[in-house]
Amino acid sequence: MRTTTHILLAGICCFLASVKLEADEPDQTKVSSSLAWQEKSVEYARIMSRVKWTPVADGMPKRGGHFTAGKEYTGVPYSSVKHVGRYIGFDIFLKTFMAAVENPKSVLYTENLYGKVSNAECYYGKVCSSYTSYALQCGIWYVSKIHGPQFRDGVTNVEPQSAQAASPGDVIYTPPKKQNGGSHVELVTEVIRNKAGKVTHVRIEESRPQTTSNTLRSAQAFDAHLAARNRELYRITDLDAWRGGNKAESFLFPNYEDDSESPKINCVLLLDRGDWVPYFKGQAVKFNVMDRDKQGVVALVIKRGSEEVEEIVNPGKGVLARSFDTCGDYTAHCVMQDGSLSQACEFAVCELAFKLPSMDVSRGKPWEIELTTDNMNAIIVYFKNSKDGSDEHNVFITEEDRRSGKVTIPASITQDAEKVQVWLIGENRYGRLKKRQMITVID
Repeated sequence: MRTTTHILLAGICCFLASVKLEADEPDQTKVSSSLAWQEKSVEYARIMSRVKWTPVADGMPKRGGHFTAGKEYTGVPYSSVKHVGRYIGFDIFLKTFMAAVENPKSVLYTENLYGKVSNAECYYGKVCSSYTSYALQCGIWYVSKIHGPQFRDGVTNVEPQSAQAASPGDVIYTPPKKQNGGSHVELVTEVIRNKAGKVTHVRIEESRPQTTSNTLRSAQAFDAHLAARNRELYRITDLDAWRGGNKAESFLFPNYEDDSESPKINCVLLLDRGDWVPYFKGQAVKFNVMDRDKQGVVALVIKRGSEEVEEIVNPGKGVLARSFDTCGDYTAHCVMQDGSLSQACEFAVCELAFKLPSMDVSRGKPWEIELTTDNMNAIIVYFKNSKDGSDEHNVFITEEDRRSGKVTIPASITQDAEKVQVWLIGENRYGRLKKRQMITVID
């Protein structure tokens, strides 16, 4: 018998949004994965592909337009946020996105990435590679071009390339149409066989415009899908070898347990970036006093730890902005007319910065990056060759690096590039922040 799984996520106040796996065809048997990580990859993929959410305002951008207020959507939005916005699951909790959805003055409705970041619209989102990498338990995404055996260990092409050989956890790779063009990855999450053992259907889940999607194809349609665009079906045979040092369990994010929970979203007060979220030191934090249940708000109280930072008497409804130069974990709550306290919003104020060498980097020589952090651990330096989408590298920052305030970059990282994007990624218990600079490599 097919099984139905329910994952609950919070909507306004005590309203819960249900995420479920739909039953499709009767009298068919689902093939169970024999490996625990494969089963987890399906479970984690479905956290993002089955979540239901409804915009509370107009203005949330998507490819070719905007999401419609009051319309329910399934799956998180597609947006290649890069270093500017934040990836759902890697940079923020799923509940942070859900809280931002419920705030009509959040960054989802007031900001967009049109013209700022290629292939991006919404400030929070996911793309194909961050979707599969999240499901496959990585600490940071691998771009789609480097999922396969040409670039990674522990992965091979499935033989034969057909539905009959497919298994949950397999990856479908679509190569770019032209050199340096965009590629795509999808995840096989279900294989259905009839009583005779023949595969009848294969389910594929993926991140693509407009939201993460879920498609059940017949075996014939699946084979036709593989044949089109010279797609390849990959199988990860050794997850640890495929991930290398890039393991989710080594970091605070992704946080699958938290992303699967049913948080209660604040009805009275929300932040411009949702809730449970980090801000840069000195960055404006915008508090939207909503009071949706019309209980009456007599004060807004902001605390850093147990210390009161400010009490704003009779704030009224609407947005108030404050910036904070002292790093730490903060809360904000409202005092209601009857003397009760609203649910508190939680956020962190953090410093994350880095200094590159004053001169251009010489090819073939190691070099150093200086780190500056407060209330956040620097965890990864990510490198991307500006001219080659498959030339990306991660340097994982050790505790010793953090203590010394610098990290040594091996010469091999910049061996084949002339201009390189350098991202510093930091995290604390509320999420991740990213800073980017460019550096030139000379001979």
